[in-house]
Amino acid sequence: MGIVATIFRQRRAVLVGLLIVLLHAALFSFISGTVALPRLPAASSMEFVQAQVLPTPPAPPPAPLAPPLPKPLPPPPLPELAQDSAPVLNEDAVGPPVEPGNGGTGEAPVDSAAPAIAAAAPPPASPPAEAPAPPVPLVPEMRRYKVDVPPPATITMDVARVDADGTRWNGEAQLLWTIRDDTYHIEFEAGIRIVFTRVNLAVLTSEGALGATGFMPVKMTEKRRGRALTATHFDWSHDKISFSSSQKTIALAAGAQDKASVPLQLAAIARGDPAQLAGEIDIQVGEDRDAVMFRFVVVGQEEIDTKLGKLQTVHLSRPPKEGSYRSRLDVWLAPGKGWYPVQIRNTEANGAVTTQTVNNIALTDTGK
Repeated sequence: MGIVATIFRQRRAVLVGLLIVLLHAALFSFISGTVALPRLPAASSMEFVQAQVLPTPPAPPPAPLAPPLPKPLPPPPLPELAQDSAPVLNEDAVGPPVEPGNGGTGEAPVDSAAPAIAAAAPPPASPPAEAPAPPVPLVPEMRRYKVDVPPPATITMDVARVDADGTRWNGEAQLLWTIRDDTYHIEFEAGIRIVFTRVNLAVLTSEGALGATGFMPVKMTEKRRGRALTATHFDWSHDKISFSSSQKTIALAAGAQDKASVPLQLAAIARGDPAQLAGEIDIQVGEDRDAVMFRFVVVGQEEIDTKLGKLQTVHLSRPPKEGSYRSRLDVWLAPGKGWYPVQIRNTEANGAVTTQTVNNIALTDTGK
């Protein structure tokens, strides 16, 4: 029995193993028929391509750069005319305001724990004092001159300017005035030449009446390069000068002038009586923001060279005045040319000098 059992167990193991092999074979056959496996192409149908990596060709050399074009030279800066002839005055001193007195009556507070005690009433206070009105500026007393207004004309002048750093400029100026009935109109222009262009540096106009003291300006306008137009007003009925660019009001003196009319007023004084040129000549001049007293002195007789030839002149000068103006103004009047101003020079505080010398005088119609 033991041998038979052993043989039976061996056969059973063989049968089980065979059965497992058959089941695996059947399963493999089923999977093979259901899922198609990819087939590799035959070796005979494959084509081979041989590639060779070539070196990168060198980049061509860069084209030479064109030399940069030279930049055009900028034009020279225009001269800046300093307002050295403008006054430098201290502001008017203003006193401290008057405070009104503290008036009123009242009673002392009453303590609830003590009997009421009536406070003595102070005497009624006087009404607060009004601040005193500012004093009206007095009209300065001026020397009276005999005048003879020069006939209308157009004076053309050559302008030569030397800046403080030595830079030189050339240009042209024109002083023109006309008379109609008892009124006048003055125009003054000054400019420089840059290549083929003329640039105006200053334009002044003056208009007003003609009276016993000579030119009596009513309004002057001034336009300087790079600055706004300003106006100065002369109120002869109320004896005051006012300004568009300043809140000041200046007392108007007899014979007052503006910057455009000053040279012609000097000519009118000389034409009235040359002996009046002796000593000092004081003229109140209204400018763009203020009015100051120009004091001219006679330097002497001089001969100057002009395009009209050598001219005998009387040289007048207004030297700098501390606290009023820092520039020097020189005017040359020519007796042989109707006492017209034939040369004007302004020396600024920084050393810049502008000289205007006559090259032509043309008489114009009086307009009467």
